[in-house]
Amino acid sequence: MTAYLLRRLAFVLLIGLLVATLVFSLVHLIPGDPVEIMLGDSAQRSDVEALRRDLGLDQSLGRQYVAFMAGLARGDLGRSIHFRQPVTRLLLDHYPATLELALASMVVALLVAVPLGILAALRRNGAVDHGSRFLALLGVSMPNFWLGPMLILLFAIQFDMFPVSGRSGPLSLVLPAVTLGTALAGLLTRMIRSALGEELHRGYLQTARAKGLGRLWAVVRHAFRNASIPVVTVVGLQFGTLLTGAIITETIFAWPGLGRLIIQAIHLRDYPLVQGGVLAIALSYVMINLLTDLTYAALDPRIRLEKSA
Repeated sequence: MTAYLLRRLAFVLLIGLLVATLVFSLVHLIPGDPVEIMLGDSAQRSDVEALRRDLGLDQSLGRQYVAFMAGLARGDLGRSIHFRQPVTRLLLDHYPATLELALASMVVALLVAVPLGILAALRRNGAVDHGSRFLALLGVSMPNFWLGPMLILLFAIQFDMFPVSGRSGPLSLVLPAVTLGTALAGLLTRMIRSALGEELHRGYLQTARAKGLGRLWAVVRHAFRNASIPVVTVVGLQFGTLLTGAIITETIFAWPGLGRLIIQAIHLRDYPLVQGGVLAIALSYVMINLLTDLTYAALDPRIRLEKSA
């Protein structure tokens, strides 16, 4: 298990290096001069050149890349061109809001999907099953950029139950979390129904029932754990997707998270901030995949033995 963990950590470092290189390359291909955008069209040429030297943008891309990677090794992502603050500080200020929204969305999805998926598997082809499949399809079909404004119109403006935008307390988290969690709830419901339906006919479940366990308890205690491996895969991948997909939702609800910060940085051609923000999301995605793999070993001893071999 230790050897597997070390191999995965080395893989994470390699992926991080490739992602950093890719992010640096793509960001510098964005058209437009950030210095001219900051100073405006009426700025003197001497002022433009002075600011470009101050920001290090007068150097070749090769030297900028070496400086970027050297700073990354020290944990220094440079200074924001627009905000004139360290990029690391800006990311640390905004990342908790994005993480909070992603976790709340995941909780919303699991609270809906787990009981609904279990009931659908136990009552296959019944009314509950048909209803759950309809709700799952409905949830997956509604895009965030449509569902978010509809929730605002209904629950924030019409009934005045929740704040329209911003991060002002627990109530302000409800509508963004529901917006992000609805599609995931539909996906997880279908996944749990399918995976659990295959486990309900296994021999070990009949043995557990023969020992006196009730059907529901036997399903929750034994079958659901074995069926959770593909569900964990989807949860792990979708949690990383929530971090990136939160960009649209954060923009709709003016949520002060990392996604909204990146959108602002792109509009302002703030190279260091765009690089740092995208890199933070990419590395978060890689680390979530690592935690997902480790969760496999905790849920299924067979996977742990295979990885140790």
